[in-house]
Amino acid sequence: MSDLILGIESSCDDTSAAVIRDEYLLSNVMASQEVHRQYGGVVPELASRAHELNIVPCVSTALKNAGIKISEINAIAFTRGPGLLGSLLVGTSFAKGLSLATGKPLVDVNHLQGHILSHFIKQKGKENRSPEFPYLCLLVSGGHTQIVKVNSPLEFEILGHTIDDAVGEAFDKCSKMMGLGYPGGPVVDRLAKTGDPLKFKFAKPRIAGLDYSFSGIKTSLLYSMRDYVREDADFIEKNKEDICASFQKALIDILMEKLIKAVDMTGIKTVAIGGGVSANSGLRNRITDEGVKRGWITFVPEFKFTTDNAAMIAISGLYKYRAGMRCGLDAAPVSRAADMNRLSIL
Repeated sequence: MSDLILGIESSCDDTSAAVIRDEYLLSNVMASQEVHRQYGGVVPELASRAHELNIVPCVSTALKNAGIKISEINAIAFTRGPGLLGSLLVGTSFAKGLSLATGKPLVDVNHLQGHILSHFIKQKGKENRSPEFPYLCLLVSGGHTQIVKVNSPLEFEILGHTIDDAVGEAFDKCSKMMGLGYPGGPVVDRLAKTGDPLKFKFAKPRIAGLDYSFSGIKTSLLYSMRDYVREDADFIEKNKEDICASFQKALIDILMEKLIKAVDMTGIKTVAIGGGVSANSGLRNRITDEGVKRGWITFVPEFKFTTDNAAMIAISGLYKYRAGMRCGLDAAPVSRAADMNRLSIL
């Protein structure tokens, strides 16, 4: 007998709903919020208001596109955290109300776990490769940077994490310093494709073990741009491609150095990436090339599964549902990753 799971995602500024039957994706609907561009970043209050407007149409469309009725689903999986508290509250409250109205059980999902397990989403007519356990996942986003050992869909071990800023934040700050707009990651990636990655050098952190740090390299970029602009007011505009290419290379070098170390330490040569920054073309190419060079089996998610989407919440919820894990109506959203880790299985 197959399992039908409705997934709901509202951790930041994207509202999404998806339906999967077993591991196969039937629908995945997303509503983005353009309002934040004018502010250079996500405004939490505006994000939660937009979620209130978008969540009903998203869920309704997801069910319609999947060709099913709400009465047919087995469970409702929703993002409990981490993320923006107001945004999470909208998704959590809607999931609870839907559960009360339909009698369907709730399954709470760790947003980070969803990114890690996005490689197990299957689609009809596609190859549908997925990692064998255990594997290593480099989880990279605007809010988190971790190296995770994945022993099973329900067992995770964090081997390393950032001690300050996330790599996605470093990309966004680079864009902001250069006046390139928000979100910064895609802009930096696009400009980097035509730039010289060896033109500029930036200070790299020296952090023991498998942990990361990105605050220092952001400061290095800031001071470098300040000094260059003093000499030439048009320096950034004249060199933006080379600056982006050099800064992107430095960030990817930092990420890959620790990932290579993790592979050597664990002996695990099945390696995946996940999270919003896994859409970066430089990182995707680099991990693929390193895999060929070092004999890794590598997994890179489809672009549509790199963003905050409900398909990854549904697949995570499926595994928890099959394991008999349920969530009560008293479950509250959790904003911080550390607190979420204590409540969940990651």
